[in-house]
Amino acid sequence: MPGMSPTRPDSIPLVLASASPRRVDLLRQIGIVPSAVDPADIDESPRRQELPPAHARRLADAKAEVVRARHPGAFVLAADTVVACGRRILPKATDARTARDCLTLLSGRRHRVLGAVTLFGPDGRRVRRLVTTVVIVKRLSASEIDAYLASGEWEGKAGGYAIQGRAAAFVPTIIGSYSNVVGLPLHETAALLRGLGFAWDERG
Repeated sequence: MPGMSPTRPDSIPLVLASASPRRVDLLRQIGIVPSAVDPADIDESPRRQELPPAHARRLADAKAEVVRARHPGAFVLAADTVVACGRRILPKATDARTARDCLTLLSGRRHRVLGAVTLFGPDGRRVRRLVTTVVIVKRLSASEIDAYLASGEWEGKAGGYAIQGRAAAFVPTIIGSYSNVVGLPLHETAALLRGLGFAWDERG
């Protein structure tokens, strides 16, 4: 994706510090096309006794710092999404067993999705935002979990599900930003970009 063209030829480049194609798609939804996509590739393991909000903020900051060093003079946008059940940080599901454990835990409960966004301006100014969305999951039957696991949509997803796919049928209520659950809180991200002077054509 490094070959992507900037939103405006005369604008300062915007670099997205993320490997997530969902974040690229979300930015496109509001008319923003990053000049480059450059994943930070950092260790995302939680620290001992690290709470979900602190974990999300730390990772977004770390991603932004790493990529900023590679792109001086650019806007650098980084984000991290954490699915939290109480004080527990749910992992990104890398195997079906982990996904099943996550879905079993979330079944019939409410949980939080924490989206941390860090933006560096070309002058080195940094702005940050942490957005919390509450997601309520209906009680899931064993057959529903089995069918979802068979779909493969859980792979690499925090908390073992992707709300923009089949798991939408599991969620009767969302309190807060939907795009935050997908991977990037768009309203807040757009406000941060405007605040640091990044310009794009918002007419679509």
